[in-house]
Amino acid sequence: MLNRTRSFAVVLAASTCAGLGAATAAANNPVPDPIPGETRSAILVGNNWDGTTDIVDPDTFERLGRVDVVPDLEERKAELALDPVRFGFFLAIRGLIGEGHDQLNDDVFSSRDGRTIYVSRPSLADVVAIDLASRKIIWRTLVDGYRSDHMAISADGTRLLVSASTGNVVHELDTATGAKVGIFASGDSPHENVYSKDGRLIYHASIGRVYLPFDRPPQVSQPSRGGEFFQVVDARTKQVLKRIDMGDKLEEAGFPGMSAAVRPMALSPDETRVYFQVSFFHGFVEYDLVNDKVLRVAKLPLNDLSRSTPPEAYVLDSAHHGLSLDPAGKRLCVAGTSSDYAAIVDRASFATRVIDGISKPYWSTNSADGKYCYVSAAGADEVHVISYETRERITRFPVGFHPQRVRNAVVRVADFPRGAPGEPFRLQTFTERGPIGVRGDDENVGCRAAGAERLRLLRCAVQLKAVTRAGRRAVVVGAGERLVRDARSFKVDVDLNAAGRALLRQRGKRGFRATVVARGIDSVGRRRTATKRVVLRRGR
Repeated sequence: MLNRTRSFAVVLAASTCAGLGAATAAANNPVPDPIPGETRSAILVGNNWDGTTDIVDPDTFERLGRVDVVPDLEERKAELALDPVRFGFFLAIRGLIGEGHDQLNDDVFSSRDGRTIYVSRPSLADVVAIDLASRKIIWRTLVDGYRSDHMAISADGTRLLVSASTGNVVHELDTATGAKVGIFASGDSPHENVYSKDGRLIYHASIGRVYLPFDRPPQVSQPSRGGEFFQVVDARTKQVLKRIDMGDKLEEAGFPGMSAAVRPMALSPDETRVYFQVSFFHGFVEYDLVNDKVLRVAKLPLNDLSRSTPPEAYVLDSAHHGLSLDPAGKRLCVAGTSSDYAAIVDRASFATRVIDGISKPYWSTNSADGKYCYVSAAGADEVHVISYETRERITRFPVGFHPQRVRNAVVRVADFPRGAPGEPFRLQTFTERGPIGVRGDDENVGCRAAGAERLRLLRCAVQLKAVTRAGRRAVVVGAGERLVRDARSFKVDVDLNAAGRALLRQRGKRGFRATVVARGIDSVGRRRTATKRVVLRRGR
């Protein structure tokens, strides 16, 4: 609806249609633009306890395929049975980290040509490259120690970083061969890796021995937990340029007793600040990378579940585990792991919108175009899609057993073909005629696949744009989005934002002119844009 507390009249003018441009790469997960007819965009979801990767269409959210990433599992188990030490670690990972399950898919990326996926398999202490056409392993590389963990891929797709949890190092692998071509030292349990935009730096963190029972308080647990460091590393030489104890930095800033273990992180667009989560904490930290100091700490809500759960019982010490920042640097998407929610947080004010009903959220990733946040729900085997603009969940889709990392990718059209387009896709917007009384949950802006008989309109995102001051450009004064899987037309709930509500108050009965901009996606993933001039005014 346009506003939940007011009603309006909408007077129509004219409408036109245009096409949507291609998606751009998301920060920290570089993805090449799809090549028409050769590759297509995809979402990769690593199902850790399942040992599979789901390949999902980012427009329709339909699963295109499921890849077995442990086709050699019986062979690997046979090898482990012959090595008592490695077999002991295999069982320990199952019991201490996997909550009784083998960890078979921690992280996953695709090659730039869409032919291959790279998967870290913690329980097997390795990384494999799998050909998507044959589903066969191309190469396999063991990491130091007994467990592999988070990864990162370079912008050109030629290098892969993988944390070796018990080896206390990060390996750099050649994606073509799996050969180890670089290495740098970490603290205990190396974890997150993030490349800078120019690829010259690596931001890395280790989280200590999170699998041990001696968690709290920090001053007692620190000797047993080992080194917990945030590091800045030269990506070319692998030299550690900075090693920082964030526990000390937090104490200096007036936040004593907090953990030094940095979990997921997100860089600001100019890379002068980093936002990161730490063990046991419900929220995140804003850190100045230029002056090396903590700026602010965002404390996010606890629900009844998290209040009744002692910190020692958090899964691997994760109060929150999953953090991303939209490309404009305005809003963060937070996975509230122990509270079963996601949160969209305004970067400037830390104002928070909570999205409840997400079971054990364990990762947060921007969509390839940066408009949405994907949050994996490890406890319900699904992924939730949240709009940064509207701060609402637009849908959720099922995946395999215990999803963790979600990454953007491309895959070959030959391996994952699109459905036949059939009818042409023409998008139109519509509104009711005459004065419209908008109250409660009424919706009064709609989208339709014009002239279609069999074609379905899958998604539609609507913006209202208006000039708020003379001589200024039009700005967004309202937005909404809806996903409906089996309809040719539907209405969209469009809410005015603060600028829209202020403009409405200023103009009073006269109302104001605005443009409805609708962006629709049909059931085979084609995109169209439609615009319509309208007048908004206060209704009775």
